Amino acid sequence: MKISFKNTYSGQIEEFLPVKQGEVGMYTCGPTVYNYAHIGNFRTYIFEDLLRRFLISAGFSVTQVMNITDIEDKIIRDSVAQGKSLQEFTEFYTRGFFEDMKFLNIESAEHYPRATAHVREMIEMIEILKSKGFTYEKDGSTYFRISDFKDYGKLSKIDLAGVKTGLRYDTDEYEKDDVRDFVLWKAWKEGEPFWDSPFGKGRPGWHIECSAMSKKYLGETFDIHSGGVDNIFPHHENEIAQSEAASGRKFVRYWLHSEHLIVDNKKMSKSLGNFYTLRDLTDKGFQPLGVRYLLLSAHYRSKLNFTLEGLENAEKTVKRIGEFKQRLMDFHPVEGTSSLDFTRFREGFQNAMADDLNISLALSHFHEFMRTLNDAMNCSSLSNDSRNAALTELQLFDNVLGILKTDKFSIPENILELASKRWQAKTTRNFPEADRLRSEILSLGYRVDDSKEGYKVLPI
Repeated sequence: MKISFKNTYSGQIEEFLPVKQGEVGMYTCGPTVYNYAHIGNFRTYIFEDLLRRFLISAGFSVTQVMNITDIEDKIIRDSVAQGKSLQEFTEFYTRGFFEDMKFLNIESAEHYPRATAHVREMIEMIEILKSKGFTYEKDGSTYFRISDFKDYGKLSKIDLAGVKTGLRYDTDEYEKDDVRDFVLWKAWKEGEPFWDSPFGKGRPGWHIECSAMSKKYLGETFDIHSGGVDNIFPHHENEIAQSEAASGRKFVRYWLHSEHLIVDNKKMSKSLGNFYTLRDLTDKGFQPLGVRYLLLSAHYRSKLNFTLEGLENAEKTVKRIGEFKQRLMDFHPVEGTSSLDFTRFREGFQNAMADDLNISLALSHFHEFMRTLNDAMNCSSLSNDSRNAALTELQLFDNVLGILKTDKFSIPENILELASKRWQAKTTRNFPEADRLRSEILSLGYRVDDSKEGYKVLPI
């Protein structure tokens, strides 16, 4: 299966060819933990989860890194205002972030590095940049000179004509298209947390954090870097500059960015009363899986207009899918009926996802699959084999979508039979057969966990 993504860097649809065959290294920009994440943030995190789940379903081994930014201007401002230590302040919102991720059925990344735990790596990268002549110091802070990096602006397509060197930014964020040298190490100010460094007391700038942490966990060159379109400039542009200046190698092969979420056709804003966190929505009685379905249902490169009416419809859809699963599990097939072939639904879904995550087309194949099964059950023309195969197919779909509750999930009979045969092969020391059966079970979307008491079969 050929997989293609639109690479923000080139502006073209490109075939996905990872650095190492069968393996994907993926860095996804995580939260800045100064408040609860809002639904615009979660639109990006759910897109990244969909990407991860699809790559795993396509047979790749995925190593995902999602950073936790726990040192940054807004964090310092708000922690000082509340009279709390940096750790106490950020730990509260970090815990809330992981709770929300669990409610939205977002799979765990392999690594969640915190910026404050990787300052040494950031200092080391700044020292490399300094040794190569890319930095200068002013008033105790260290800056990256963008005029010395010839490819600056290639990601965001910013025109550098007329940019004067020496204009600097100390702040972590600034206005789109306002190009200036950016800070790598900020001089200490009284009342702020600080670390000792060869550049003096201070703290890292925001941009160096991701470059240092991605290098530690994924290497100097890796496959996918993703985030929201608001990260393209300045954050991702600056990541490219400092990473490639330090290593002399290509930083990221594929850049993927999700578009903005708007609410009621307006920019989300507290002043407009249309600003929502997940907790705001659950307080209104909405279910997290309905939120998940709505946020993933539009293509990641298209703006998504979030409305409460749209969320109500998404909840109804998730409910119908859950009722379909239960009906399929409870259905008593009639003997002698013909079998159904689900290949075209599965292949249609996979091919749509392989085409730059074309979720709208993928969902149309999924819903057609459900309509076909419902028609067969209405006519009592569904065989036992077809029902079991359909339950397996449903799990394969949901391994990517993640919209069904997995607690108390009924394992299809054919999977249980394979697991029983595998256990028998293992107990009789026929290990090659046991391994073959384990691989077959995995290919169908399930895993077998062994213990002293026996084994358990679970969805992947």
